[in-house]
Amino acid sequence: MDSFTTYPIPDGVDAIPHDELDLRSDAEVDYELLNPKPITDEKNLWFFWNSGFQKMHGYHQRTVRNWHRRFSRKGWVVRLLDVEPGSSLNVANYLDVQDPEVFPKAFAEGTIGGRHVNQHISDLVRFPLLLRYGGVYADVGLVQIGDLDSVWNETVGNPGSPFEILTYNTGSAQDRSMTNYFLASRRNNPFFRRCHKLLLTLWAGKTSTEGMHTSPLLKGLPLMDTGLSMEEDGITYGREETAKMLTDYIIQGHVVTMVMGLIDVEDGWDGPKYVAKHVYAYDYMIGSQHINELTAWNGPKQFELMSLQIPKDGEEESEDQSLARKIVEDCLTKSFGMKLATGMIIRVMGDTLSSLWRKHDGSDNVPGTYAHWLRHGTLYWHPKNHPAKTDLAEMPAFKIGPLLREGEVGPGACAATSGGRVPN
Repeated sequence: MDSFTTYPIPDGVDAIPHDELDLRSDAEVDYELLNPKPITDEKNLWFFWNSGFQKMHGYHQRTVRNWHRRFSRKGWVVRLLDVEPGSSLNVANYLDVQDPEVFPKAFAEGTIGGRHVNQHISDLVRFPLLLRYGGVYADVGLVQIGDLDSVWNETVGNPGSPFEILTYNTGSAQDRSMTNYFLASRRNNPFFRRCHKLLLTLWAGKTSTEGMHTSPLLKGLPLMDTGLSMEEDGITYGREETAKMLTDYIIQGHVVTMVMGLIDVEDGWDGPKYVAKHVYAYDYMIGSQHINELTAWNGPKQFELMSLQIPKDGEEESEDQSLARKIVEDCLTKSFGMKLATGMIIRVMGDTLSSLWRKHDGSDNVPGTYAHWLRHGTLYWHPKNHPAKTDLAEMPAFKIGPLLREGEVGPGACAATSGGRVPN
């Protein structure tokens, strides 16, 4: 499958025994992805691409294949759903899209609009899948690095563990803001059940997320302010306007943050206590965005570095090659995943590594480059140690009152920050 196998193994990783990997041809793996086994347990790896696996970009296909190659022999089944008419993997074959307690009317009628329609469709799929079936929901742009199976078995999948959710947390422990590109839980999780109810309520009567940040149900939460402004189509959007647009774009994340900081006495829900006791989260920067830490979120620079050829024996390493090597070695040894973003971040910050891999098809898979070394490492190796768990201590509430009615602004609202979240 991979003819270029002479890459150096960084200190801090272990080679995965080949009998634990599915190293068959792409065609054979693709057949498995297009014809997944029936659901028998909660070891499901959920993905979504509106037009299906076969129409995905090549670098996304390689990422999803690697999820299968890494974890299928440990009992996990990749299920990449779509909304293609006639597809066996259409969401409608797994969830009742006509049920108003599962999907908003706009989803059922196919009238969701806006600039990021496909992202919002995928957002609406995540909670229902986890609630009904359990497992992991991941974006197709999330490259898995760490040993997910062992972490699942120690946390969410362990009946003796207090942890019911596995995810990444943005910002500090005080920020309490889960990423929505990697969420793991067992069936009918009480946290995600409340998140889903709130998200459906925000979508009621709407066909896009525009203006959702103004809902009184989210009162007390700050806008997702990255400190950046945006210029687009000759129009300049200031920092505040950009923050409003970003909050609407990632409204699902805003919903999650509210439920994390909600105390609902009527419902018996104490979000701050639940988070402190039951959420196992990695810091999203070292855990899944480390390449951005090392390059100051410079997508074109990342693409340039990952496209470099590794020095051959006897060749001197350049400064750029040294940085590229550090990126590969650090990500493979220190991170749990690697998020490749192509959503609103491009509008705010310009091209990303992901968007450039999309524009230059196959550039992530050229033997002898740092990109290929990284790809190789995420399949054949895993880090000896995972990032430290974020200590999500119990914090003051953002809101005190019913989930679906306006309540009192909690003591934690004034001190809350956006966590510096960067759009996906």
